[in-house]
Amino acid sequence: MRLLLRPLRYSLLDAHVRFRAGNRFVSSFLMPKRKTEDLDAFSNAQRPSQIRKMTTQPATTTIELDSKETQLKDLLLDTAVFINQTGNLKEPVILRWAGGWVRDKLLGVKSHDIDTAINVMTGEAFALKICELCEQPQTIKKHGITDTDIGNLHKIAKNPDKSKHLETTTIKLFGYDVDFVNLRKETYTEDSRNPQVEFGTAEEDALRRDATVNALFYNLNTGKVEDFTTGLTDMQSKLIKTPLEPFQTFMDDPLRVLRLVRFASRLEFTIDPTAEQVMSDRRVLEALHLKISRERVGIEVEKMLKGNHPRRSLEYIDSLGLYHAIFTDPTNSKSPSPDISHWAVVYECLDYLRKNKTPGSIYDVLVRTDEAAYYAWVLAAVCPWELVIPPPHTGKGKAPPPFATLAAREGIKATNKLCDLVTTSHNNRDDISSLKLAVLQEAPYINERDRFGMAIRRWDSRAGHWRLQVLSALLVEAMETFNTASAETGEFTAFLHGWQLFLDHLQDLDIMEAPSLKRLIDGTQLAKVLGIKPGKWMAQALDVCVAWQLRHPEATDPAGAIEEVKSRRTELGIPTN
Repeated sequence: MRLLLRPLRYSLLDAHVRFRAGNRFVSSFLMPKRKTEDLDAFSNAQRPSQIRKMTTQPATTTIELDSKETQLKDLLLDTAVFINQTGNLKEPVILRWAGGWVRDKLLGVKSHDIDTAINVMTGEAFALKICELCEQPQTIKKHGITDTDIGNLHKIAKNPDKSKHLETTTIKLFGYDVDFVNLRKETYTEDSRNPQVEFGTAEEDALRRDATVNALFYNLNTGKVEDFTTGLTDMQSKLIKTPLEPFQTFMDDPLRVLRLVRFASRLEFTIDPTAEQVMSDRRVLEALHLKISRERVGIEVEKMLKGNHPRRSLEYIDSLGLYHAIFTDPTNSKSPSPDISHWAVVYECLDYLRKNKTPGSIYDVLVRTDEAAYYAWVLAAVCPWELVIPPPHTGKGKAPPPFATLAAREGIKATNKLCDLVTTSHNNRDDISSLKLAVLQEAPYINERDRFGMAIRRWDSRAGHWRLQVLSALLVEAMETFNTASAETGEFTAFLHGWQLFLDHLQDLDIMEAPSLKRLIDGTQLAKVLGIKPGKWMAQALDVCVAWQLRHPEATDPAGAIEEVKSRRTELGIPTN
């Protein structure tokens, strides 16, 4: 364990095309069908002078396509021939599969998302030509197209706030989600990460990308992989590197800092040391704060923490000095900064629990779904804020949210549901820790089933996920107890053993599902038995009934609970008849 060594959718449906092979019919929705001459004019919307020729010959290699990929490739190439036969283009259409699909194919990873880059026309114009070609019976027969092989056509509008600098068109083809977009060149200004976009060459398109391993093309016309940067070499070296000089790359679009962290974590590659130095540069961090919306920051963080290597992502954020640029409240310049010197204990601890999951273990009991796993990593990310003492609330009204909640809400734009979990984890931490300590000290009341069951119901009542609240308390205590240099095997094992004993005790009491316990009597029935109307007293009275039920798990008749409510009538503020 490393700790012991160093203890939206943003798509806009502008167009919809449905293909049916049986009767060769294409229908349009929200998009009038274009005449051939109109479409050809549209495909040349950019001035011819903007379509440049490549200046560099790429390094190449080959890859072997499977049958479905070959079927898709053949259809796209036939579409290119179909377009070229019109004679309206000054250059023939050249198609390239770009970016992630090429990278994953070389790594032997199956991918169902394919980006198709086109040299002389827009993605929408090319996609519409596919639909036109597929109206022809000979095309259907040649490519073996069935009713389900051609899906809907969607135009994804340009949306710079969500990293869509150019509109793209998507079609489901032979089981693949295929995006179509023209090759492009991007030019940035100092105060914005939204570039000016124009038609470009394959080399220019490669150079604008965030990493060399994402800048590879598969040329459908030649059947070869094209590398205009150092992507093939970097793939072999397992290196994440920017195509251009890192400082300018990150200043143009600071979001690339987070994207490189995500890809390095996901692929288990190493970030180029030169890029690492620049990623933590003060000017780059300021640009990250100025240019990038917190929604985009949140999307990248979510992808990191939902990936296969979330610990590695947080370790990069830690080691590169990115924490205060991500998990912070940018709306409050006076907000304190948490001490993250022991934060590594948290993500190393959570990763250790995850990797050592066995039936009944801490992680197995507390993290039971994919959503819970993601929430667990967010709770780990904001743990340092739990040790920042908030100023006393002296004003009127409701106290402000905990610092950890603000870091999640404002820093990564976490959902309300997740922010509520962060808040309740903060509010219930002392209660959780005190009950855990009582179990370890064998306090006289540790077998009181109602005491522990009602506590669990209370923790769960606001935001649910009481198990994750317990996990959060464990992680915060780990951060308070250990540091990155002094955690010893025996001490840490004993620490985790204490939390395991606590969970085992809850299991022995059979109260893990206390929040979903079905009441023997509801409010309407209780009011009727007492002969009075419901009032403010009801909530406490029902809690008395549930506590009685927890003490008498075999009971099926609520009579005993009703008698206890009657005996405590004055205490509960229940009016007389």
